[in-house]
Amino acid sequence: MDWTVPTLEGELVRLEPMTAEHEEGLWEASRDARTWTWLSVLKPETRDEMREYVAAAIANRDAGEELPLATVRRADGRVVGSTRYLALRPEHRSVEIGWTWLAPEAWGTGVNVEAKLLMLEHAFERLGCLRVELKTDAGNERSRGAMEALPARFEGVHRKHMLVRGGERRDSAWYSVLDEEWPAVRANLLRRLGR
Repeated sequence: MDWTVPTLEGELVRLEPMTAEHEEGLWEASRDARTWTWLSVLKPETRDEMREYVAAAIANRDAGEELPLATVRRADGRVVGSTRYLALRPEHRSVEIGWTWLAPEAWGTGVNVEAKLLMLEHAFERLGCLRVELKTDAGNERSRGAMEALPARFEGVHRKHMLVRGGERRDSAWYSVLDEEWPAVRANLLRRLGR
């Protein structure tokens, strides 16, 4: 199995393997503090901090730990956020989709719905995954609603799962989609996109 990710392209969005060339677009997309409210890292306050964020994502990719993607809106070619595959476990045919963030201008536009469709499709149909998992801060109702709307199955909350944003305790809500659930999830996402 080739656990690399090519550019994933839909009608609304193009998910491109993250490179240093995405840094400026990610910086511009990340300026609204609301984007970072629920993420496990602090908002990059300087271009140098964004450079470090991108460099760390690329280093994790090069170490075989993650597959970071820049989320590019096709209508205007603007970077509007980022997402990635992580917890790569080819031996178990399992992966996590996470670290997803979007500029507020992209919220509710179908960009995230199509990005999840593309990522799930790649995971199940090309990587041969049996399981795709997603997690979020248990208090992040917007993200939990998006996961439930896939629909991903809620599996529970891991209490005090991780320390985030410089030491804050986080409970994580876990969700998953299994290979046998994928056809129904795919049909639902296509319906939501009007296709």
